[in-house]
Amino acid sequence: MNRITAGCTRRAFLKAGAAAVISPYVITSSALGAGGRPAPSNRIQAANVGVGGQDGGHVQGFLSEPDVQVMAICDVDYGHLTEKRKWVEAAYAKQAPSGNYTGCDGYNDFRDVLARPDIDAILIATPDHWHGLISTMAAKAGKDIYCEKPMAARIADGRAAANAVKRYGRVFQTGSQERSGGARYACELVRNGRLGRIHTIRTYLPTEFHNQGPATAMRVPEGFNYDMWLGPAPWEPYTPQRCHGSFRWILDYSDGELTDRGAHVNDIALWGAEPFLKGPIEIEARGKFQNTSLYNVPIEYHVEYTYASGIKIITESGGNRGIRFEGTEGWVFVEIHGAALTADPPGLLKSVIGPDEVHLKRTRGHRRDWLDAIKTREATVAPAEDGHRTATFCHLAVAALQLGRKIRWDPLKEQFIDDPEADAIIARAMRSPWHL
Repeated sequence: MNRITAGCTRRAFLKAGAAAVISPYVITSSALGAGGRPAPSNRIQAANVGVGGQDGGHVQGFLSEPDVQVMAICDVDYGHLTEKRKWVEAAYAKQAPSGNYTGCDGYNDFRDVLARPDIDAILIATPDHWHGLISTMAAKAGKDIYCEKPMAARIADGRAAANAVKRYGRVFQTGSQERSGGARYACELVRNGRLGRIHTIRTYLPTEFHNQGPATAMRVPEGFNYDMWLGPAPWEPYTPQRCHGSFRWILDYSDGELTDRGAHVNDIALWGAEPFLKGPIEIEARGKFQNTSLYNVPIEYHVEYTYASGIKIITESGGNRGIRFEGTEGWVFVEIHGAALTADPPGLLKSVIGPDEVHLKRTRGHRRDWLDAIKTREATVAPAEDGHRTATFCHLAVAALQLGRKIRWDPLKEQFIDDPEADAIIARAMRSPWHL
């Protein structure tokens, strides 16, 4: 049986034509109607891992792409799994001559997905504490990866994933969708010197207190693999307030808004000023954590990052969500989400980026950019190293808030300087049997 190996690029596979992969999972050429779709051997065979929230949109997005075949759905919640699997099979049944289709498999454990040689690519939209570990394992398994932001819930997890992507030659896209929108133009203004010398960047995030409600330990619902949901995180008794969308307000699984919408906002700040940043080298923060029996993420914060170049990035809770680039010749503000731009002087927004100037990557959509890159083996608009840098930026804010003092950071070694207490925050012990 032929198979795609880590050393065989998808470009070569797609160009192979008649030399298609043969597998017990491959769909025959007559299984689906023509409908303008490529032959099954020329489709990217994908799986969705974690389909309860954001990935519902990704499943629908895949179904609208003629060169993608959704081969599997994976989720620890049987309700989410069966719902999204029905979406896939109903969509493909409409294209099948018989009007029936049952070729999408369901899994409770993502390792079963990674073990399938016919699956080329996976899209990860699990809770944050799984991102780095699944990405690392997927890269080792020879899969191309789209991982929702933040790229990882710990700095060490992100570094491991980025290293694995490079080592195994995988195509990786971080779910920082703002890079595929109008924010790109503001970043081009910054990179091409329209604002003069950049000295300050301000990012603004929501201030949100989340009502926890009663968090009584309860019996795990039937059809929900709670032990798998926890995965590498510490064991805790089940309560609905812990899982699904609520995980974001608990530090064992996420860093709250700082790594939720903060991963979008701060990513654009770093993307725009990338050539001028060699740090950060110092981080200082003040703020307030939510303090209930369960929810404990930062909800108010003022964080100042100092870079070796002299630039300061200031992240604050409150204000109009977005990024303000400030230079010696003016400023531009990018609103997130929607990328509405304002500037002073207003004429900055009429500036034309010349053919010989810096042009950031244009995409046909963030998920589409990843699919195109799988075929060409070129870099995506939000590759692994960028995703790791943005996630690290956000995690450093939480570290400074937790420690309540200025911390110094070595961006090359990715460790704190003479600060064992801070270094202990970089990684976490994983619950057995999980490890990087």
